[in-house]
Amino acid sequence: MPYRRLPNTDQSRIRAITAALDQYRLENVPGQVINLKTKNEAEAFLPNFESTHHEYLLSLEKQKTASKKYYSQFRMARLYLSHFIQVLNFGVIRNEIKPEAKKLYGLSPTNHTVPDLSTEAAILTVGEQVINGERQRLAAGGAPIYNPAIAKVSVHFDIFRDTCVAQKIIQKSTNRYLEQLAAMRAECDAIILDIWNQVEDYFRNEPEDRRRELCESYGVRYYLRKEEKEAEQQAAESND
Repeated sequence: MPYRRLPNTDQSRIRAITAALDQYRLENVPGQVINLKTKNEAEAFLPNFESTHHEYLLSLEKQKTASKKYYSQFRMARLYLSHFIQVLNFGVIRNEIKPEAKKLYGLSPTNHTVPDLSTEAAILTVGEQVINGERQRLAAGGAPIYNPAIAKVSVHFDIFRDTCVAQKIIQKSTNRYLEQLAAMRAECDAIILDIWNQVEDYFRNEPEDRRRELCESYGVRYYLRKEEKEAEQQAAESND
């Protein structure tokens, strides 16, 4: 015996209510199958739910695009920052820069490895320290480091920092719409359940197959259990 199951996605919820309202408008006597109160509730609810769902999808798409840009800028900022620190360390090893000068960059004078730059927080922290450190060293009369120059490092660092801010704004927007949808789902499911109960009750005396067909025209969805699917497949194969 097929069983009905409420929609489990927002898109299928929208389809269920839309189907019921469309069928309501085709009734010879409006309110015959679905009562007027339920119909009005569905009509009042659906536009807000659809709009919120649409805005969520738009924001989610923006977030995907922003994420690609974010990871691209992340790699560039890390690359230039890492290369700059390596050149700085080579300068110290070759005695072109005093080891104590590395303290200006927030780096150990005796440790010539590049610090961990695998996270956003690390790049933002180390990047700011390195850029400020190079500027202080230059202001004190030190020779500038090239390949890459600090100006180039700073450009990619600033772009990445701005990208981080933009990414968080979009994420916040996406989460806000998602929270709004989550808050609306209980009401949505209650409306769908009310509609389906009324529809099934109205067609309760129809033959089973006809009853299911009529109910499905109002958006009710039925599913076969596993053993029923297998039996149906076997019957189809035997008919072949």
